Amino acid sequence: MPVRTVLNVGCGQRAISILGSSLPAEGWRELRLDIDPKVDPDIVASMTDMAPVPDGSVDAVWSSHNLEHLDPQDVPVALREFLRVLKPGGTLLLTVPDLQEVAKRVAEDRLDEPLYQSNNGPILPLDIVYGYGPALSKGNRFMAHRTGFTPNLLGRLLQEAGFGPVAIWRRAVAYELQVKAFRPPAPVTALEELGLVPRSSGG
Repeated sequence: MPVRTVLNVGCGQRAISILGSSLPAEGWRELRLDIDPKVDPDIVASMTDMAPVPDGSVDAVWSSHNLEHLDPQDVPVALREFLRVLKPGGTLLLTVPDLQEVAKRVAEDRLDEPLYQSNNGPILPLDIVYGYGPALSKGNRFMAHRTGFTPNLLGRLLQEAGFGPVAIWRRAVAYELQVKAFRPPAPVTALEELGLVPRSSGG
C-alpha cells in the first residue's frame, strides 16, 4: 500500500503527532508546517503562503484551531492554499472554535467561567474569543484570536474557496466545529460516507 501524506498545518510541538490518534500511523506520513520556528516544524511558513508545499502534493490537510488566529480577510487566502496543495479528491480535516455556542455562555454573563478542562488547564469563554490567556500572558502573540466562525459562515467560506462537498458538525464537549471537506472531485467512498449517494450494495 502506498504511503499517503498529511500536511499538519499549525503543527505545534514535535512531540505532538496526529498519527496514531487522529489518523492511523500505518499508511500515513506526517509533514509538519508551522509559522513558529521554535516548534521545529519540517516547514516554516504561514498558512496563507505555503509556497514550499507544491501544488497537488498531499493527500490530506489537517488544521486544528489555527484559522481563528488569522485576520478575517486572510481566512479565504488560507483556505485556497489548503485547496491548492491537496491532490484532486484530497481531504481537508479542519477544527475551529464554535463561536455560536460560546456566545450563548457570554450572553449568560459567564465569560470567565470554565467551559471545559483541557490538557493545559481550564478553558474559558475569554480564551476562545480572544486566545488562550496563559500563553498570551507569556508573550506568545501567535496565540491571539483575530476572527471566529459559525457553521453557516465556515461552510460558505469553504465552498467559495472551491471545496466540495463540505460536512460540518459540532463537538459540543470542546465547543468546536469539525469539518471534513474535499478538493473536487470527491471520491465515491467519501460521498457514500457523508450520505450524499447511496452506498454500494456490493456483490
